[in-house]
Amino acid sequence: MHALQYDITLPADYDMGVIRDRVAAKGHLLDDFPGLGFKAYLVRERGLDGSPVNQYAPFYLWNTAEGMNSFLWGPGFQGLCDDFGRPAVRHWTVLGYEAGGAVDAEPKTAVRYRAPLPEGARTTDIAAGLLDEAAIVSCLDGAVGAVVAVDPRHWEAVTFSLWAHEEPAQRGEVFRVLHCSTPERDRLVQGRAW
Repeated sequence: MHALQYDITLPADYDMGVIRDRVAAKGHLLDDFPGLGFKAYLVRERGLDGSPVNQYAPFYLWNTAEGMNSFLWGPGFQGLCDDFGRPAVRHWTVLGYEAGGAVDAEPKTAVRYRAPLPEGARTTDIAAGLLDEAAIVSCLDGAVGAVVAVDPRHWEAVTFSLWAHEEPAQRGEVFRVLHCSTPERDRLVQGRAW
């Protein structure tokens, strides 16, 4: 599995209603996209939930590299590039995914927590700790699911979680979920992804 996300940071006075309207009009286009476990259409608004910026930052969990590549090199992503410029796309190798007790609920919020991996730490120990973290987060009240992944170029870990309520008690950046496409969520590998 592969995780990816891009952040489009918008001006402080940007009308975020434009992003809401865009997602309302186009979000359903990925509801049946082959190879996509889920896409969470995320926003942060300056002054809300501790956000210093206005930002559109969708998060994707892909079942297949083919699906991910079909999206990145297809008309949907090109349309975003035409409207906002081509964003840098963060990409992580997924170590694990855990569905939460609220997996069937419509997510309202998401939390992204990124951290550098400690120098000198054994990769096996890092992986075990991250997998434990996903399992713990997925058991919390209101958890829709949790993903743990690593960017091995920068040795950065990301824990991404979706929540059925608006105030998750998790560390990290909080996003509002405008829509969640889940065409192949039921095919996501539970637990360790290798």
